[in-house]
Amino acid sequence: MTIERRRRIIRTRRTAIGTTLVAGISFLAGMTDAAGLLVAGSFVSFMSGNTTRAAVALAEGQTRYAVILLGALLTFVVGNALGIIVAHNAGRRTFRVLCGVTLILGFAAGATSPALATFQFYAIVLAMGLVNAAVEHIEGLPIGLTYVTGGLSRFGRGIGSWVIGAPRRDWAMQIVPWLGMAAGGICGAFLERALGTGVLWLTCTLSAVIAIVVFFIPPRLQQRHAHRTQPARLAIRPKPHP
Repeated sequence: MTIERRRRIIRTRRTAIGTTLVAGISFLAGMTDAAGLLVAGSFVSFMSGNTTRAAVALAEGQTRYAVILLGALLTFVVGNALGIIVAHNAGRRTFRVLCGVTLILGFAAGATSPALATFQFYAIVLAMGLVNAAVEHIEGLPIGLTYVTGGLSRFGRGIGSWVIGAPRRDWAMQIVPWLGMAAGGICGAFLERALGTGVLWLTCTLSAVIAIVVFFIPPRLQQRHAHRTQPARLAIRPKPHP
């Protein structure tokens, strides 16, 4: 076996594992998103929608609701930042992030009192922000777990590039997060209708199951899913001749 062929096999294996992982986590995100929307009445990962709703609420004089939605935006940002902090220097970074998501969803599932409705909403939003740090790219291709608009945009541009004869590398992979989120959203909606707020315990359990499975993925492979900023190269200028 040649070195080049071996590299292709290893890369194909890494891509398959990463794609499966993205599909599973996107399914979890979609299930939680649909369940959270039906339980809380507001989006828990679609922050563009919450921004528009907050603007409309302000225009209609619903100041309290607008403040709650703006708080959700802040919570989502904090969740994304927390995900990077939690995963920092971790060998099994994806596993650690999913453990955090499981813990937060457990708190949300237990906050069933009407007085804790806003806390429950923010907890789900925090979990959806945190989960984005689980997988940031697959073999250099950017992947969005809870926001699929970017993925659909890249998928559409990939189709356009394919039509004009200049296909982009692995552009079809960009549809995977949307498929996972759509399937998870359907399940979450049906389960919420049947179980009410109890559906959050299912999302918590699913997150725990995925975390257990991810634990057995080699740490080096989990670290490859992180976004790594390449250090800028310093230009070496030739010394002027005397």
